[in-house]
Amino acid sequence: MSDKRKIVLASRNPGKVREIQAILGQAGVKVIGLDAIDPHRTIPEPPEAAETFARNARAKATYYAGATRTWALADDSGLEVDALGGAPGTRSARYAAEQCRPGAGRDEIDAANNRKLLRELEGVGEEHRGARFVCHLAMSDGRSILLEASGVVQGRIARRPAGSNGFGYDPLFFLPELGCTTAELPPERKNQISHRGRATREFARRLAELLKRQ
Repeated sequence: MSDKRKIVLASRNPGKVREIQAILGQAGVKVIGLDAIDPHRTIPEPPEAAETFARNARAKATYYAGATRTWALADDSGLEVDALGGAPGTRSARYAAEQCRPGAGRDEIDAANNRKLLRELEGVGEEHRGARFVCHLAMSDGRSILLEASGVVQGRIARRPAGSNGFGYDPLFFLPELGCTTAELPPERKNQISHRGRATREFARRLAELLKRQ
């Protein structure tokens, strides 16, 4: 496999790496997370200061492509809740950061984020609990953005968590048409309908076209 078909995913989140590799792997592309090439965390994290998922994804992809000297794929995704004016939005991963101890792991942070979200929605009726997961993917060679793709899935916020699959806000993201949360879906079914799955499939299609031209 050529270097151009090895892509660094700009994330240390094992859930994201698994989900994206499950789709891009079928296209013959090897996706590796940051921990695989930078286990000692010598590459500092860039700030995520943009107000849109697209701008954050582009900035991260360009930064990590330069740092790793290979193609880098960045995912910026999050939850937008109608009753909260679109929050937590681009702050989804660190929504309750101030409530977590320094060095807290992903599971601890996810749990704190979910608790905060439920507190913010206390007393909010079902008709106002609409929400959506948004994902934007961007890939860079360090000089320019080579590819982009987006995905969205609509749902609402449940009143209590359910399910042990997935990560992040999955236990609270209820899909009315399926009658369950995304954390109650098996991984392969979740990938079929999730925001990240939709964005990744579109990205895979565009990536195949790009590789044919190389």
